[in-house]
Amino acid sequence: MIKRIFQISIIVLSIFTASAAYAGNKVVQYKLQVVKEYPHDITSYTQGLFFYNDALYESTGLNGLSTFRKVDLGSGKFLRRLNFNKKYFIEGSVIINNEIFLLTWQNNVAFVFDRPSFKYKATYPYPREGWGLTTDGEKLIASNGSSDLYFMDTKFNVEKVVTVKLNGHPMNYLNELEYIDGKIYANVYTTDLILIIDPDSGNVEGIVDCTGLLPTALKDKNTDVLNGIAYDPDSKKLYLTGKNWPRMYEVRLVESQSKK
Repeated sequence: MIKRIFQISIIVLSIFTASAAYAGNKVVQYKLQVVKEYPHDITSYTQGLFFYNDALYESTGLNGLSTFRKVDLGSGKFLRRLNFNKKYFIEGSVIINNEIFLLTWQNNVAFVFDRPSFKYKATYPYPREGWGLTTDGEKLIASNGSSDLYFMDTKFNVEKVVTVKLNGHPMNYLNELEYIDGKIYANVYTTDLILIIDPDSGNVEGIVDCTGLLPTALKDKNTDVLNGIAYDPDSKKLYLTGKNWPRMYEVRLVESQSKK
C-alpha cells in the first residue's frame, strides 16, 4: 500500500510540475461540474466505456469476471452481456461499423464480435499489453500503460505510434481512452486525472482534475480507481465512472481560473 501511494504521488506531482511550467502556453486546467448521477454496477471493474448509436457499452475486467455489455444508463443494469473464459482479462473496447473490438490485458490476443448479435467473429494476435481502446471512426487507438498511443487498422496492425508528452515529458500510465471532437481523452491510471491530447502531435492540451468525484461516503473496500470516459456525440454529454464504483456521473468541464 505504501509503495502504491508513493507511485501515485510521483505521477501526480510530475504531471502538475510539468503543467505548471507550461500553464502560460497551451495546457488548460479543468475542474468538474456534476450535472447528474446514475447507478453503476459495483461488480463492474470498468475497462472500456463508450456510446454507439445512442447506446451505452462497457467492458469489464478481472479473470473470471470479464464481460462486455450493453448497459441501460438509467438503471445501470445490463441489457445484453458477453461473458469470457476465466483465463481472459478483458480490457478496452470500442465499436466500428457494427463490429465490437476488445483488448485483453496480458493474453496477447484481441477479439472481434458482431455488434447486433454479439456473436464471435475473429481473434487476432496482440503483442503488447492491452489497456485502453477508442476510435476516430476509422482507426483503432490503443494504450498499453506507457506514454505511447498505438494507431491501428481494424485487424490490429499498427500504422503509427504517438508518444504523449506534457511540456516535453512523456506521460506514462495512459489507460482508458475516449475520442471527443478530434481530441483523445485519457485516464492516467491510479490518479484522478484525465489528459486531453492532440492525436497528431501527442501534446497534452488540457488536464481534468476529477478529485472528489465519487464521495468518500460511497466508497468501500472494493472501490477502485477512476476509469471510464464515455461521450455521447448526439447529446454532447460526457460521463465518467470508475472500477467497481456505485455511480456514473454526467459532468461538464469547467475551466479553472488561472492564478496571477
